Amino acid sequence: MNPLFEHQLLQTRRHFFGNTGLRLGGLALAMLTGSSATGNRARGASGPRAHPPLPGLPHFAPKAKALIYLHMNGGPAQIDLWDHKPNLEQLFDKDLPDSIRMGQRITTMTSGQSRLPVAPSKFQFAQHGQSGMWVSELLPHTAKIVDELALIKTVHTNAINHDPACTFVMTGSEVPGKPSIGSWLAYGLGSESNDLPAFVVFTPKFPASGNGQALFSRMWTSGFLPSKYNGVALRGAGDPVLYVQNPPGVDTGDRRRMLDALNQLNQRGFERFGDPEIQTRIAQYEMAFRMQSSVPDLVDLSSEPQHVLDLYGPEVTTPGTFRHSALLARRLVERGVRAVQILHRGWDQHGNLPVALKNQCLDTDQATAALILDLKQRGLLDDTLVVWGGEFGRTVYSQGRLTKDDYGRDHHPRNFCMWLAGGGIRRGIVHGETDDFSYNAVQDPVNVNDVNATMLYCLGIEPDRFTFKFQGLDQRLIGVEGAQPVQALLQTT
Repeated sequence: MNPLFEHQLLQTRRHFFGNTGLRLGGLALAMLTGSSATGNRARGASGPRAHPPLPGLPHFAPKAKALIYLHMNGGPAQIDLWDHKPNLEQLFDKDLPDSIRMGQRITTMTSGQSRLPVAPSKFQFAQHGQSGMWVSELLPHTAKIVDELALIKTVHTNAINHDPACTFVMTGSEVPGKPSIGSWLAYGLGSESNDLPAFVVFTPKFPASGNGQALFSRMWTSGFLPSKYNGVALRGAGDPVLYVQNPPGVDTGDRRRMLDALNQLNQRGFERFGDPEIQTRIAQYEMAFRMQSSVPDLVDLSSEPQHVLDLYGPEVTTPGTFRHSALLARRLVERGVRAVQILHRGWDQHGNLPVALKNQCLDTDQATAALILDLKQRGLLDDTLVVWGGEFGRTVYSQGRLTKDDYGRDHHPRNFCMWLAGGGIRRGIVHGETDDFSYNAVQDPVNVNDVNATMLYCLGIEPDRFTFKFQGLDQRLIGVEGAQPVQALLQTT
């Protein structure tokens, strides 16, 4: 091995120019912690921004400044929650017509059944709000805020199994290795908080009756983007972030001196090798140092009024619950964090659906509605986009045993329900319509990437112009094929 030859092979263009007089390392570090003249939501934040936006972003004045994404992992049954089909009662236990299925592929979990019997929802629906939106009895709290929501009944996806479907809904592609939406936003828009990550993730516990599918970190990682845009998962037990606190015998001053020395060494490494991941290392060490004080303040709920805690319901002060995660999501965006993702597992009801789905809703319904109300009463809903949904829906036909009170549903990618609320979104509307079996979209179908494009647009980003060159392609959250915001969901003023 020739060390000089190896060194030259490893040299990047930045390294070459840095060693020939321009010394871009210091400039790159200054840009990493550069300042911005844009507004700041974070209380008490001042000075240079730890997470500056890309030059030229946002493309236009955004309606929303932050995203809270509530992902119900497993596939909520749209036919039992949002897509009211009262005429199915008279078709109980009848075979699903071939004219409705139209040869659509089904999973191996029901492909061996001799029949596909229709299973009407056993739950009652009623109209709510001035919009008259139909909502299941399983969502009594969400029913009270329907006039804040834009419900899409016709979201569809290509994937029929959990892993590719979740990867698609979170990254815009079924192929692993792409950045999640939170990472895209952290990369493009940065964050207004200097003391917290730009993208934070929660994975709360779920009822024991739920069928919990595995969660993969690709749902919140940065993919081919620099690793500093990874989502930071806050734990629900013990320290919210492992090893963020100093060990016994090490005080803040000791830690500061150690980091200063380490940063000098890393900076020398960057000037020598030009590896951009060294910049990430410097930034992450600094962020961890600041999080030693910001995270304890974040999770300290002693300043929250009792009426706010009551709004979220029991166990709101118990770390690891959905209620606790929802309240922390509000506290995070209040402090200037760009994207918060809550992934709640247990929504995969292949059997015992009436019991399991009811428990899932009991665990999430009140806190979901409370989050909207809490944001609104604090004046944050107008510039915070909240999204609720899963990776696909459930079939109208029963999987396994079918009675009036017990049934299961298989995966269904052709239509499922999602809702959006807050910054840039029209209020109290229903978009799209399905057939009498909640099996096919018959009006205004919406692809998953159309939903992603709509989110980007609300945050001031032109979806087609937001790209990152990788493997010879201008990669996008909305895919290289492109997608468009759903104009019917957007506020016109």
